[in-house]
Amino acid sequence: MFSSVFKCFIFAGTWVSASAHIITAVIGSGVLSLSWAIAQLGWIGGSIALVVFSFITWYTSALLADCCRDPVSGRRCSCYMDTVKSHHLGGINIKFCGIAQYVNLVGVTIGYSITSAISMAAIKRSGCFHKKGHAAGCHVQNNMFMIIFGVIEIVLSQIPNFHELSWLSVVAAVMSFGYSCIGLGLSIAKVAGGSHPTTSLTGTTVGVDVTSWHKIWNCFEALGNIAFAYAFSTVLIEIQDTLKSSPPENESMKKATSVGVSVTTMFYISCGVVGYAAFGNAAPGNFLTGFGFYEPFWLIDIANLCIIIHLVGAYQVFCQPIFKQVEDWSLKRWPNNNFMKESRPIKLPLFGDYNFSVFKLVWRTCYVITATVVAMIFPFFNAILGLLGAASFWPLTVYFPIQMHMSRENIRPFCWKWIWLNVLVVACLIISALAAAGSVAAIAKSLQTYKPFSSVS
Repeated sequence: MFSSVFKCFIFAGTWVSASAHIITAVIGSGVLSLSWAIAQLGWIGGSIALVVFSFITWYTSALLADCCRDPVSGRRCSCYMDTVKSHHLGGINIKFCGIAQYVNLVGVTIGYSITSAISMAAIKRSGCFHKKGHAAGCHVQNNMFMIIFGVIEIVLSQIPNFHELSWLSVVAAVMSFGYSCIGLGLSIAKVAGGSHPTTSLTGTTVGVDVTSWHKIWNCFEALGNIAFAYAFSTVLIEIQDTLKSSPPENESMKKATSVGVSVTTMFYISCGVVGYAAFGNAAPGNFLTGFGFYEPFWLIDIANLCIIIHLVGAYQVFCQPIFKQVEDWSLKRWPNNNFMKESRPIKLPLFGDYNFSVFKLVWRTCYVITATVVAMIFPFFNAILGLLGAASFWPLTVYFPIQMHMSRENIRPFCWKWIWLNVLVVACLIISALAAAGSVAAIAKSLQTYKPFSSVS
């Protein structure tokens, strides 16, 4: 699915390149919500949650790394569903894996539309504040920016094999590190400048910041936000598929996972903790929007521009598997349909010959429009991230790696390891369910006062 993107690095095939891919995949838009998440959970709960999710991700990723080859034939698996099939977990599990993966991919594209629009609006507001003064309202409609982002993605979705462009992963890595480091630097500057907002060991205060019920739901939603920040299991098999066979790819992948997760955890704790110190219990959902859009306005604009550039490319990386799946299924379902199979060659500058297909044009355009409309109806940044994290964390990060490991190692029922692994599965299922409930509750609460297609920054 994404393996061709990951093969572009100069150190391709080693644990160094795999570590870089993991860091690139993990450090993304999820970092923007961590200060808000810690504000809900507090110094103690927030820090513990980051460490626990980090440990679970590292542990289950190591188990998944051992499942990269078919246990009978020994051939490499190239994608997550292929790995599940090779371990004979049953047709229901294969379908469940496919649903979990593609729901996550669709959800991410919707989330990226929301995040990009917020960043575009932030740039416009920043310029407005700089020009008219800090007392100006400078509120703007997000819908216009979602439409602009959607139009860009419609054009890019027609580029053949966009996800195989060699520079894409490099640009994504630079952009994600760029806006994350700028946010961290601004938070440090805010704290060093004498800002002492209200913080506490348990986060937001009941009766002061939130009601008791809102506190509970916000804590659950915060867990989903942290889970989303660590979600990279969807592409772990694809990353591992780029590794050389000597030394064994599973050993290289385990080393890469340890390095990648350790680096991102330190980075996340820094961003989350320093962000909470800077903003306190009033931490915004996206910590790059919490600096008042004041000075240095140009630096905040650069950070938001980095987000936009990162997500413009990342959107296509997540869309391409969806496009391919539907197009392959359609050709298989209607092999003699001219609308499905007809294409004509067109020469494009920089891209060479391109087989233009009316079906691809219509289908891909309809998908992007649909995702954009859904984002305009539900433009709730933290709630959407929390729901995506909750929906993908348990099945893809915990359940399938553990089930495949137990099948591969023939672990006897009710032995100590079998009990430990199943306790972990159940505990993570409960956490994911609570995170999903908190995110759904946040969406429901927002819908009580929000009018569709009227999102304002």
